[in-house]
Amino acid sequence: MLLSFRSIWFLFLFCFFAGFLNAQEKRKFKIFQFPPNMIPTIDGKSDDWKIVDPSYNIGMDQLWDDRDDSIRHRVADPKNLDVNVKVGWVKGMNRLYFLYEAYDDYWDFSSTNLHNDIFEVVVDGDQSGGPFISSFHPNKELDQNETYFSYHGVHAQNYHIFTPARGKDWTMVWGGQPWIKELPFANAAYNYNFNPGESGRLTLEFWITPFDYAGPEGISRAVESVLSENKEIGLSWAVLDYDNVNAPRYNGFWNLSKVREMYGNASHLLPFRLMPLEKRFLKPIDAQWSFVVSDMNRRMVSFTDKSQGEISTWKWDFGDGNTSDKQHPVHFYDKPGYYVVTLWVNGPAGTSRMAKVWDVALK
Repeated sequence: MLLSFRSIWFLFLFCFFAGFLNAQEKRKFKIFQFPPNMIPTIDGKSDDWKIVDPSYNIGMDQLWDDRDDSIRHRVADPKNLDVNVKVGWVKGMNRLYFLYEAYDDYWDFSSTNLHNDIFEVVVDGDQSGGPFISSFHPNKELDQNETYFSYHGVHAQNYHIFTPARGKDWTMVWGGQPWIKELPFANAAYNYNFNPGESGRLTLEFWITPFDYAGPEGISRAVESVLSENKEIGLSWAVLDYDNVNAPRYNGFWNLSKVREMYGNASHLLPFRLMPLEKRFLKPIDAQWSFVVSDMNRRMVSFTDKSQGEISTWKWDFGDGNTSDKQHPVHFYDKPGYYVVTLWVNGPAGTSRMAKVWDVALK
């Protein structure tokens, strides 16, 4: 049986969009690791981000207008709106740093409500996925007001960040946990020189803390998402562009995720990898180590080498007259005390030493 032209056309469109969405699903992004001595200062300036390679930049070419399926893939006009975003992190800190730089031909921020140009960020720190807003709750028998406080934003968080915020808080956290937008869990700063309705450039610098659990009861039961090298987290954002203070809806909804409903379903977020520190920031050889008191009664201590660079030999001095040439030794101390433990490492690049004074304290 011959297919009609219309049938062939619809089949083509289906295959095209299916292939497009599948390609979107394979997209992965990078989160830059700042060295511990180069942590960005939250001052609304981009100077601290000059060390970030351009490959980390996510611009309008990665977004598409999601107001209507018929114009879903419309190319952004930089004369109307141009946005660039970089994301960073610091090893040992459960924070995500953002640099948001944007040009808009009409900045809309005179209202005290949600009618404001917005950078909407959604994060799922452990990639648990699934819905996280009350209207998407799988149990439709529950009252939405009840689920808002017990469920909304608990395992993934949505930040409606006002760009800029004038005379109101810098962001609305969508859920029953507004405390996560305040210190010590978040901070933000703007830099701009325009009034509502004018054009201009804005720089927004901020950091947030992702949570595996953020309940309405506050920090007493909160569980921060642990950030570590090479871990992937779920992350996406949208740019809501208002161009008329009297318009009831936004003029543009530019979305990074392939699915608009990423705002309430973390399964539609994109994978972002927490990158290791780039080689240009590493020492050729650097002795580092950690320890765990495995058994205090037997004064048993397990040492772990965490040195950087190419290492050929290790020498440990446990501070009690005993030594070891193992990479990860286990040592039993005869007496209680406070010990100075030193590790020397050698390699093609030379020698490095790391001593810790009285960290190893035994009863």
